Amino acid sequence: MDLQKSLQSLKIAVGAEESPAQVSRERAGPAKLLLVGYLSYIVAGWIALSFGFSQAKPLSPLDTLFTAVSAVSTTGLTSIDTGTSYTFAGQIVVLLLIQFGGIGYMTGSSFLFLSLRHHLSETQEKTARTAYSLPDSITPQLFIRSVILFTFACEAVGAAALYPILKAGGEASPLWSAIFHSISAFCTAGFSLRSDSFAPYVANVPLNLTLSALSILGAMGFIVVTDIVRRIAGRTSHLGFTSKVIARMTAFLLVIGTLLIFVAEPSLAGMPPWERLQAAFFQAMSASTTVGFNTLDIGGLSNATLVVLLFLMFVGASPAGTGGGLKTTSFAALIGLVRSTLKGRSSVRFFKREVPPAQLQAATTSLACYCGALTIAIFLLSLTEPVADFDKIVFEAVSAIGTVGLSMGLTSDLTVIGKLILIALMIVGRLGVLTFGLATAVPDESREEEADNDLAV
Repeated sequence: MDLQKSLQSLKIAVGAEESPAQVSRERAGPAKLLLVGYLSYIVAGWIALSFGFSQAKPLSPLDTLFTAVSAVSTTGLTSIDTGTSYTFAGQIVVLLLIQFGGIGYMTGSSFLFLSLRHHLSETQEKTARTAYSLPDSITPQLFIRSVILFTFACEAVGAAALYPILKAGGEASPLWSAIFHSISAFCTAGFSLRSDSFAPYVANVPLNLTLSALSILGAMGFIVVTDIVRRIAGRTSHLGFTSKVIARMTAFLLVIGTLLIFVAEPSLAGMPPWERLQAAFFQAMSASTTVGFNTLDIGGLSNATLVVLLFLMFVGASPAGTGGGLKTTSFAALIGLVRSTLKGRSSVRFFKREVPPAQLQAATTSLACYCGALTIAIFLLSLTEPVADFDKIVFEAVSAIGTVGLSMGLTSDLTVIGKLILIALMIVGRLGVLTFGLATAVPDESREEEADNDLAV
């Protein structure tokens, strides 16, 4: 791969060869299609969960809508207990919403189309690239096939590994629980049939490793998987730049997060060293991959640990994966921008590669939109939830827009307007703040002024 293709491979959100205005116009159509697609999933799920056969007890329309949005967005925040509020049929509906939400709106329909026609239309290819921020080196057809096969393979292996663990743990329906939690973990949804998540399994090594492996594989994204497939097939001799950035940033965040929680969390002090390290890693992994499972009581953690979790949730997972957040590649581009600015460089470099200006603009725009949406949501939640602690409000908002699902216990106590705010955050988080902005913004066709473009900063 030559230098130009290497530069193209770091697709933060937009192409490197077109102007931002051209890219925005080209991406607006597919972005609107994605928004409509996810909303259609939500409405269908809401209707299905509203039927009597889905509910173990009468539920309010808002709570069923909240569950549908949380499942499709693979967030995991719940205003009601999933295991006791829904029947087996209702739990199947939730799991289907998680599965379709996890692999993405375009993947299932595109895979069916490929099975019948063996190729995608131009619109489908553009939408797939918008949805997953695909590098030019990866074709949507290969990517979609890899996504489907890899997803089902990982979930099947995960369910097989979880079954004996959950059976030994005394689960009432270990097979169903294994299937449900395997899909929930790989799709980084964080939905659990247990009201206490996996707190009783804090010292269970096989369960911690299985859930962690599933979550990390889902969160790292299918770009890495497709790159590996291409390398095994002999189509390339090395992994692409995007895959290298994702792997290194994921490892960095997991190691730093684990060490900080290991040192800073006083509730772990009484545990044996290995168990303490395992608990710290699992919680850092849960926040970083945005899976949202917990083996520790989130509401009882220290402020220092909460800061670490907030940072990991904010950055989130990687593009073209099942997780949310700002994305590791955007964070990597911003690190490169800061370093280059401090060193006085005229160009921005990361891992000795130059990052194109259009991708830097996409990363900084994502950061600005992300922070703006969070600020507005926290302000509104502070008005609608006056009795709630501010730290719980902030944590809940970051968890929602990052599609994480970790909570300090505020979700079920939210007002009607508070739940609607979180619903909006989860939709924005699943679609991605930049894609959501493109889908909802009004195109600006006016000509740019060139007379005075100096801006002091």
